[in-house]
Amino acid sequence: MRIRRIAPVAALAATGLALSCFAAAGPALAADSAFTRTATYPVYLNVPEGVDPADETVAEISTITPDGQTMIYTDALGQRIGFVDVSDPNAPVGTGTVSLAELGHADDQPTSVAAIGDYVLVVIDETGGDFEHPKGRVDVLRVSDRERVASIDLEGQPDSIAISGDGQYAAIAIENQRDEEREDVDGGLPQLPAGFVSVIDLTGDAAEWQAERIDLVDESGAPIEVMAAAGLDTPEDPEPEYVSINDENVLAVTLQENNGVAIIDLATRTVTDAWSTGNVTASGFDTEDDAVIDASGSIEETPREPDAIGWIDNDTLATANEGDWKGGTRGWTVFGIDGTVQWDAGNSFEQLAIRHGLYNDDRAGKKGPEPEGLAIAEYNGVNYAFVASERSNFVAVYNVNDPANPEFEQLLFSTNGPEGILPVPERGLLLVSSEEDDAGAGVRSAINIYQLGDETPSQPSIISADDADGQAIGWSALGALAADPSDANIIYSATDAALANNRIYTIDVSAQPAVITDAVEVRKDGEVTSYDIEGLAAKDDGGFWLASEGATGAENLLVELDADLNVVREVALPEDVSSHIGKWGLEGVDVTTDANGDDLVYFAVQRPLWVDPAASPLEPLEGENTTRIGQYNTATEEFAWFGYELESTDTEGDWMGLSELTVVDENTLAVIERDKLNGPNAAIKRVSTVEIPSAGEIAAADGAVIPVEKELAIDVLPELEATNGWTQEKLEGFTIAADGQLYAVTDNDGLEDATGETVFLRLGTADEAFGATSPTEPTDGAEPTDTAAPTDTAAPTDDATPTETGAPTETGASGSADDADGSLATTGADAGTLTLLGVLAAGAIAAGSALVLRRRNRA
Repeated sequence: MRIRRIAPVAALAATGLALSCFAAAGPALAADSAFTRTATYPVYLNVPEGVDPADETVAEISTITPDGQTMIYTDALGQRIGFVDVSDPNAPVGTGTVSLAELGHADDQPTSVAAIGDYVLVVIDETGGDFEHPKGRVDVLRVSDRERVASIDLEGQPDSIAISGDGQYAAIAIENQRDEEREDVDGGLPQLPAGFVSVIDLTGDAAEWQAERIDLVDESGAPIEVMAAAGLDTPEDPEPEYVSINDENVLAVTLQENNGVAIIDLATRTVTDAWSTGNVTASGFDTEDDAVIDASGSIEETPREPDAIGWIDNDTLATANEGDWKGGTRGWTVFGIDGTVQWDAGNSFEQLAIRHGLYNDDRAGKKGPEPEGLAIAEYNGVNYAFVASERSNFVAVYNVNDPANPEFEQLLFSTNGPEGILPVPERGLLLVSSEEDDAGAGVRSAINIYQLGDETPSQPSIISADDADGQAIGWSALGALAADPSDANIIYSATDAALANNRIYTIDVSAQPAVITDAVEVRKDGEVTSYDIEGLAAKDDGGFWLASEGATGAENLLVELDADLNVVREVALPEDVSSHIGKWGLEGVDVTTDANGDDLVYFAVQRPLWVDPAASPLEPLEGENTTRIGQYNTATEEFAWFGYELESTDTEGDWMGLSELTVVDENTLAVIERDKLNGPNAAIKRVSTVEIPSAGEIAAADGAVIPVEKELAIDVLPELEATNGWTQEKLEGFTIAADGQLYAVTDNDGLEDATGETVFLRLGTADEAFGATSPTEPTDGAEPTDTAAPTDTAAPTDDATPTETGAPTETGASGSADDADGSLATTGADAGTLTLLGVLAAGAIAAGSALVLRRRNRA
């Protein structure tokens, strides 16, 4: 198939996009309001004195003090709870922790917290791995001085806690969880003792509070009548997971492993109902972890097995169907209080992950995006549901004013493993805590803060449209950018080795967020290729040049494609160069023409050449920080080499490298130079320019490396930090559009040791950055439109059989390192809805200016 080089209007029509696929994927909330991220606070900054910040420390479940100023979170790995001052949502401050080891013993792990008045109830698992003798307690701490005023025995291993709106009751799910390694039942059920619910009456003196159990089985161990009649899996061994209380003090508790929900009247301590959450058969999922985006799979009779639950109103519930030992349906469901399905997400939740480049293919064969956390809250008269994806690192926001017809509003990026979803509606805040923490991989647990307001969020900045089958175009790990030679609204990108099949993506930049409108496979001899595409350049004839980074020096290739994306030729690097390149090879490519009209291909080598790329430690061949920029003459098949001096770094495990190259004009190249750091440790993310040596200088050098001087053009780090999220490591794509607009993008590494968030940047004009020539007469460039974004709300269902729709993928992403010369640092670092008509109109009225920069002949 020929790559589509046509105006955005025609491009959308040609890809068969359905009008119904376009509604808000960016901010589209009621009254033009949206949740905007204001801060991301890494919890390692709040560890006690004497604790190595590189030690695992997490924020899982959280609560807020009644004044809305102090967030309290559980840190099971650190056996403590933490306190964070969120009085300024733009600048949260850690105010210390309380050690459970000091209150009990070192194996104590907090599982949940809930604040009431001047107290916080800390739910603690004391089981210590002894599954047959589960233990737990609630410690009541006074917030003002953090002293314990009571400790309440729970007679079992607890999970979640909820406090009623009137402050009268606290309810705790006593899970008594199963041993997944127990061989006689293959890690499943039954594994006694049975779980139950514990209730604390919060009236009177806190020191006198006591827990009262509500059993789900009788004295003989048989399920009570309402449980036995509910159609649950193994009802004799109930495992309560998550609790929520409505305005009438009716408790709903999920029984995840039993695939059910129980309803309890707290005033009478009576189990009034129980029901199965049912099974789902649906299609439109990616169910193979094969590094290929293919949403043609299905799930058959799969139990929902819900984790979190929340009341939408007093008669309606929502569950996040994470799944456990048998199930997980990759979405969420709205139930009536009697268990009738009012709506099910079908595949739409997974489609959200795909559309935003967040699908984690490593989990495709299991439970996909795994919706785990869920919360319901009313802001300014709008009832919102927040549903968190544990494996794809996002929170989806829905308007549930009509519970039977939830409306997707926006997607919020988070750090890895969002679990605690804490609405603070009285302050217009949403606090999300993430549980994944691995300092060595640069993944740190954090608290993500969002505020509801009328500001337009900067993220997401790029999404995908639907393909001809009505499913989101899958994408991930955008490692390169290239501008269309003539259409200022179109640029191209490609995925690196995170995906097995190479595709060239067409991106419409006239919309905000930018929209991937097409994806066409690259083929060689009729077969789809699997290059590690780290550089992409568009030719005037409709073809492309690719820079493929190999696992070894000899595997680094320059690849020419024709207009149909078929491989025309592969060009290997000279042996005297490739033999000194390890796993950090080609990064970035661009093409111009010489006076004879022949292609001159420029490319960057990421890191220095090494004496022996297999040695440890590595010894540089040409200088501690000297890497190369190459020029390949397609007519003479000769290479020329320019020496580029990288910045130095003394941060353990860090290194500098080039990750993109772009032709500015006949005399100038722009390159991205960056460090290996992310989060608050990120330091260097820059675009610099170098002057291209003349033809005479190149001839005189006779193959020798010609040193070039760099000049800083754009410091991109402030732009990345301005998202108020986890500062992304891999600034990897940069291009100059036909009208001189500058674009850049980060590579999300297919979510491997990364948050998965992609930042697509608009960096001004080439004239501003490089002093390029002034615009000439207009072409069909356009000012970006407001959010043009696909909808991901599945059609409501009235039974347990949802409908159709898709998912991305991931393998080892390029540039990962595992030794002292390449590993990450081991410490610290880590909208009114718009329809497709808006996009069509934007493309139809597009107008702008062109800078003649990239296609000049080289004399």
